[in-house]
Amino acid sequence: MKFFSLLFTVAIALGCNTITKSNNTELAQAKIPEKVILSPEELQQYETAYFASGCFWCVEAIFESVKGVKEVVSGYSGGSEENPTYEQVAYGRTKHAEAVEVYYNPKEISYLALVQVFFGSHDPTTLNRQGPDRGTQYRSIAFYKNGDEKKIIEDYINLLQSENVYDRPIVTDVMAFEKFWKAEEYHQDFERKNPDNSYVRAVSIPRLNRFKENFQEFLKEEAH
Repeated sequence: MKFFSLLFTVAIALGCNTITKSNNTELAQAKIPEKVILSPEELQQYETAYFASGCFWCVEAIFESVKGVKEVVSGYSGGSEENPTYEQVAYGRTKHAEAVEVYYNPKEISYLALVQVFFGSHDPTTLNRQGPDRGTQYRSIAFYKNGDEKKIIEDYINLLQSENVYDRPIVTDVMAFEKFWKAEEYHQDFERKNPDNSYVRAVSIPRLNRFKENFQEFLKEEAH
């Protein structure tokens, strides 16, 4: 069963936030598939899931590479402030975290699989930090919209901990979803549109490459 077989893969993936600048392969641009733009009406037919695990440029690109995922939107969630801006969130002036809204087809990929992608693509044991990014705006959060999703998240966390996949406690917040605020347009598909950006080259692309290497069975055909 994939649920159990991925446990050891997740452990391997923990190194995804380590930057080795001397490794040219790590810094090579990941192959990102051409994107099909869907209308709001087309997106309404799909389910949504919400996660926060560091810089949303990185997280968006990872979920975009996963089969069954139709669209990923970068934004803000987890706080109470309305209409947050990037400047407010990035400087820690709100309680929001950088997050993503994932539109997916449950006939192609399950919510459990998305939770596995979430935990396998970041380090859930670092409090208020992912790689070089620090602050509550970069904390790890798995949002749930109903009791079934909450149980899936909590059961998976319990399994990871019972199998001692990590040598430190998981600090991911399991939080009821309330509202998602879409980020400014220039943040959408940022990694795809800005492959030569220094942060993208040093952090985002290596993180995506390592995820793809360890989770090939989850990737879209064109993302291999």
